[in-house]
Amino acid sequence: MTVDAVLAPSTLPFALPDFAAFADADYEAAFAEGFARHRRDIAAIAENPEPATFENTVEAMERAGQDLGRVAAVFFSLTSTDRTDALEAAQAAISPRWSAHFDAILMDAALFARIDELYTRRGDLGLDAEQQRLLERYHLRFARAGAGLDTAAQERLRTINTELAELTTEFSRRTLAETNASAVHFATEAELDGLDADAVAAARAAAQEAGREGYLLALGYPLNQPNLARLTDRESRRKVFEASSERNTRGGENDTRELIARVAALRAERAALFGYPHHAAYQIADQTAGTAEAALGMLRDLAAPAARNAAAERAELEELAGHPIEAWDWPFYARIAEQRAQAGDGGAEGPQLSDFLALDTVIENGVFEAASRMYGLAFTERTDLALYHPDARAWQVTGPDGTPLGLFIGDYFARPSKRGGAWMTSFVDQSALLDARPVIINVCNFVRPPAGRPALLTRDEVTTVFHEFGHALHGLLSDVTYPYFSGTSVPRDFVEFPSQFNEMFAAWPTILDGYARHHESGEPLPAGLRRSVLEPGTRGEGFGTVEYLAAAVIDLAWHMIEPGTVVADVEAFEAAALADAGLDVAGVPPRYRGPFFNHIFSGGYSAGYYSYIWSEVLDADASAWFTAHDGPTRENGEKLRTAVLSRGGSVDASQAYRDFRGADPDITPLLERRGLTA
Repeated sequence: MTVDAVLAPSTLPFALPDFAAFADADYEAAFAEGFARHRRDIAAIAENPEPATFENTVEAMERAGQDLGRVAAVFFSLTSTDRTDALEAAQAAISPRWSAHFDAILMDAALFARIDELYTRRGDLGLDAEQQRLLERYHLRFARAGAGLDTAAQERLRTINTELAELTTEFSRRTLAETNASAVHFATEAELDGLDADAVAAARAAAQEAGREGYLLALGYPLNQPNLARLTDRESRRKVFEASSERNTRGGENDTRELIARVAALRAERAALFGYPHHAAYQIADQTAGTAEAALGMLRDLAAPAARNAAAERAELEELAGHPIEAWDWPFYARIAEQRAQAGDGGAEGPQLSDFLALDTVIENGVFEAASRMYGLAFTERTDLALYHPDARAWQVTGPDGTPLGLFIGDYFARPSKRGGAWMTSFVDQSALLDARPVIINVCNFVRPPAGRPALLTRDEVTTVFHEFGHALHGLLSDVTYPYFSGTSVPRDFVEFPSQFNEMFAAWPTILDGYARHHESGEPLPAGLRRSVLEPGTRGEGFGTVEYLAAAVIDLAWHMIEPGTVVADVEAFEAAALADAGLDVAGVPPRYRGPFFNHIFSGGYSAGYYSYIWSEVLDADASAWFTAHDGPTRENGEKLRTAVLSRGGSVDASQAYRDFRGADPDITPLLERRGLTA
């Protein structure tokens, strides 16, 4: 195995990485060579004796470091999807080097001088709109990375960034290890009453794989676990909930409390180097929200009505249960209440919704069908391509004119080597400059079904599939010149708009009827279940809104601390933040707590978890427009593709939305959707 095999351009379709050419032991050497080649590329730009031009400076930077980019795309994807001990060790070594490498580039005085000179006379360069924006974004990127700081400040910044790279990598390691170690053991099948036969079989297989008797229920990353809605035994529910809520706080090598306090303190100190009062101010200054106060203000405005709705929901559930509702009870009794509402006859239990939601059918007849109607896309599975794991599947994506657009890879099942949650990433990003077509990945963590059985999803899991494919469409439909702007390279509080909007089609009547078929008989949804999907009302929105807002408030609390602040008691700090926002609602825990909040401590969403509700304003407004204009038609899809999805970050995000909608978004549809108008 040679380093060149890892770094070299792939000859496979769509430049799909040749995974067979990679071994875990190759990565450190490949990164070392990739760093060296990139440094040479950058030196040639910075030391160019010719006067700076857009082509020899900015565009040259877009062409630089392609070897490094290839190895990084594979490596950082695999450390999340198929982590090994060797990859874990390599990541611990590579992450600080990665940080130092880009610090050196972004603080290069000679390089910044060339960019700054071009920026100063940008109006006279004859640039087109995308080139103009690229120059402006490069100038801002360098400034926000420390190019304008004095030498002492730059040196401190380098030290901070290196330590943060080490700490966030370690956080990811600890949370994955703790989640795997926190799987809940049950001795008897009776304790799992309420779970279907496939779930029980999966729990038995998990225990056998771990060398234990009985059953093991694996945990996912949100605090509230899906199994809580099904387990009839209250003690079993309590065990699952507490195992989930206490992750990374039990002491020992996987405890993250001191680690996250250190991360937050370093981020605050870094923000101060740039003249910001806290990390959230620094982060959000370059987002559509503009200020941390604007983001927090929206959360606070929604908190009181959401808390009122949650309290009313709790009262209803306590009447149903006949006892006070604890956090581990809420999902169980919420399901029963919904079931009774669906039945309309006192709650006789009929077929389960999951029986009609087989993963393969959801993908082929739901997600892909919606994309076909909206954008004219066709999908052909490529079983001839070797991927990074047997679970992964690839489809070639073709545009309405028959032109191949790229590859879509779906990796849907949980495994111990995969971090929790769901996300989109890429092996190749679209750009005309590099003649690159996208290779996009969706990753989920659904329970693997027993051999020969289909994977049956919950309604929330179906929503997740549509959501992540919305991100995938953002990458697949990208049509930009420069890699800097490709696909999802937009502000974090805009990036969730396409994904959340795509959720709408999970409950679009004609699309629902296509994929929601009984996995054995092929029968359509019974009327009651169909009605519950199409006419959900606002049942459960109090709980859902509060748990989300609470997590978003925790994120901002951590990232609005002032430099020098020491958080000694993590639990008390987060409890105080929730109380201050009016989100300390009995029975409704936050979706994530800091000690296992991967989004903000290792996932790039620091001071950004508010983005989901910020983007939902756009999503709800756009969904209302589509509903009023015939839904998923080619005409409507083309309107969204042209204005938003194809443009990536090449235009201002707010302007892209206005180009689509013809107006700024209206918050009213969001308030109505979540039952917050009363």
